[in-house]
Amino acid sequence: MNVQFKKGALELCVLVLLDHKDRYGYELAQEVTKRIEISEGTMYPLLRRLTKELYTSTYLQESAEGPPRKYYRLTDKGKTYLNELSAEWMQFTEAVNALIHHKEGEDHE
Repeated sequence: MNVQFKKGALELCVLVLLDHKDRYGYELAQEVTKRIEISEGTMYPLLRRLTKELYTSTYLQESAEGPPRKYYRLTDKGKTYLNELSAEWMQFTEAVNALIHHKEGEDHE
């Protein structure tokens, strides 16, 4: 898949996953990778930025498998941002799909 497509969609994917439940970084990377192949190294800079911009907050939780894990939680500001991004994504994909499926000679708006 095109790298630029992935970059544009990764932020939205992470926000959607965090809207469902709090997750730690590796878990987020695994969930996204089930659908879109990404390198684990791309996840953490994005999570740091989302936290810095106050779209997510973090907390530590003990783990039976080692040291405590840093979990990410969507903030109210993050939920608002997710709604905005989702609406923009829908408009964008509808416009691109319309161009892809447009037949020469058809008149669309």
